[in-house]
Amino acid sequence: MDLTYPPFESKSASGEPEGVSVEIAKALADHLDRPLQIEALPFDGLIPALKTGKIDLILSSMTANEKRRKSIDFSDPYVRTGLAMLVPADSDVQGFDDLLSSDRRVAVRLGTTGEMFAKDRLPDTKLTVLDQDASCVLEVVNGRVDAYIYDQLSIFRYHQKHPETTRALLEPLLDEFWAIGIAKGSDDLRSAVNAFLADYRASGAFDELGDRFLKEEKAMLEKMGIPFLFEQ
Repeated sequence: MDLTYPPFESKSASGEPEGVSVEIAKALADHLDRPLQIEALPFDGLIPALKTGKIDLILSSMTANEKRRKSIDFSDPYVRTGLAMLVPADSDVQGFDDLLSSDRRVAVRLGTTGEMFAKDRLPDTKLTVLDQDASCVLEVVNGRVDAYIYDQLSIFRYHQKHPETTRALLEPLLDEFWAIGIAKGSDDLRSAVNAFLADYRASGAFDELGDRFLKEEKAMLEKMGIPFLFEQ
């Protein structure tokens, strides 16, 4: 995991891993009857670590897309989300089409689907690629970029932290599905992980995580008529 992404994966005040993904990982380890060891790695280092055998699984709010499927396998999806935009409060940007100009500048986080999307769909727009969420948000807060493209929940939370200087445009630019990353050829492990996810969903455990960690986000999505994260 990249432990810099609350409330999914982060560190407590004492430095211990905590969040939605951590709780899923604990339950998954119990299901597999294996000890759990969480390795804190930068997001763009997760796939290389999996491919070299340093880790067995990636459980880090990772979108299962075709580019990543070329180098690793994925479990069945467990979260549905989408890309959204954080823009300066006084910006004239109202939607994606407003970014289609060489006069615009967009912040994205290194190694994320936001970066992939922007490079593919905004070929003429200037990109600021940074390796931390907080750095991307500050680019918006300080008016140095016209938008930050990232997932809906993060954009919602960052707007809450900076309500005077930002606006959140939450209509999804692209629907995404998060899944657990698994090394190519690990078919037995993939089957076991999928069985766990099915049981975990049937038991209501995903709903409990939503109520525990994501109450405000759930209310926001319901208000917008967007399916909640753990709904299929």
